[in-house]
Amino acid sequence: MHAPRSTIYPPGQAEPIPTGYPYLAAPAAAPAAAPVVVVVVPPGSVLQPIQPWTTGLLDCMSDVENCCVTFWCPCITFGQVAEIIDRGSTSCGSSGGIYLLIWWFTFFQCLYSCTYRSKLRAQYNLMESPCPDCCVHLCCEPCALCQMYRELNNRGFHVAAGWYANAQRMNPVMQSPVVQHIVR
Repeated sequence: MHAPRSTIYPPGQAEPIPTGYPYLAAPAAAPAAAPVVVVVVPPGSVLQPIQPWTTGLLDCMSDVENCCVTFWCPCITFGQVAEIIDRGSTSCGSSGGIYLLIWWFTFFQCLYSCTYRSKLRAQYNLMESPCPDCCVHLCCEPCALCQMYRELNNRGFHVAAGWYANAQRMNPVMQSPVVQHIVR
């Protein structure tokens, strides 16, 4: 059985609006709201603004030595950068070796190196520019490696020296004073 129909005449409208089954009116759509973005900041931390890279992607020739090393043997530059980004938990040799093996067997070393670009961006709150990290490494791997190397250099690291030399240079351990004995 059908529910009885009734007719409603809205104010200012000549046509009736049927109500009841089978003419159930669809509810009016709510206006589209802007998406809500929630940022969770741990207590005691400060939210840093996103910063630009200190050098451009195509500024490779600003460090000619690194540009040449990266062009001829990118696994060396990658290993040096990875050791600093990982704060010494991986060595230059092991990271460079993995990069080299991936390059030899798959030609997709850019997928490995783009993860380190993402780590570097997260550590220093850098922009993802000029395009997503994997696209940068896929299209211009040597330039991306050189830019990462220069970024770490510009932030005070001597990348070629490795993590431990940089850690000692930046945080020297207090040494006990040398006691001199006078011999008579």
